[in-house]
Amino acid sequence: MGKTVFVTVGTTSFDTLVEVVSSESLCDKLQELGYTTVTIQIGRGKFEPNPINRSNFELSYFRYKDSISQDINSADLVISHAGAGSVLETMEAKKPMIVVINELLMGNHQIELAFQLYKDGHLLYSTPSNLADVLDNLDVSKLKPFPKGQPEKFAKFLDETVGYR
Repeated sequence: MGKTVFVTVGTTSFDTLVEVVSSESLCDKLQELGYTTVTIQIGRGKFEPNPINRSNFELSYFRYKDSISQDINSADLVISHAGAGSVLETMEAKKPMIVVINELLMGNHQIELAFQLYKDGHLLYSTPSNLADVLDNLDVSKLKPFPKGQPEKFAKFLDETVGYR
């Protein structure tokens, strides 16, 4: 049985990420890496990818669900926007994650949060334009689990990152 990728943009619109992940070249790369299923949560974006159903590879999408916990928990790799909720939920599930920064939203706390967690070794960090390069060098064994059960530490880290303290 093949590996699965879950892609989430949360409740936002991040068409650039959806376009890149659903492109033929990136799907080919994911298939070469042994992934057979890609599910994309596209939020309120305008771009709707073409579903793919080929031998040993399937790509599908949806807009919203009440919960994406099952999608995260069943994924072998999560590719996510940098929203704190999506990042925290994925790290709590101990899933390897690539956080993709929305380059159109430069100067926001999401970039700072993702970059710090990347520097600490908890996740991989990308932009839509270099996601293929990150996948080329994908080694999830080097990622460190984020400490579980200490929400106050995450809250403090988040407050410090966005400048509340």
